[in-house]
Amino acid sequence: MPGAVIIILVLVVVIPVAFLVTMTGVAALLGWVVKDEVDDDFEGTEDLAVSRM
Repeated sequence: MPGAVIIILVLVVVIPVAFLVTMTGVAALLGWVVKDEVDDDFEGTEDLAVSRM
């Protein structure tokens, strides 16, 4: 019986939390990588100035 409780705990708590933490890191990395490219595309426009306010 304790094995079933541990398995349920892992499935309900550990895996979703690990997934969310991992995806947060992926999103931060993707935003950091893409920001420079997008800033270069919009260099000299009003959009870039507004985004830096």
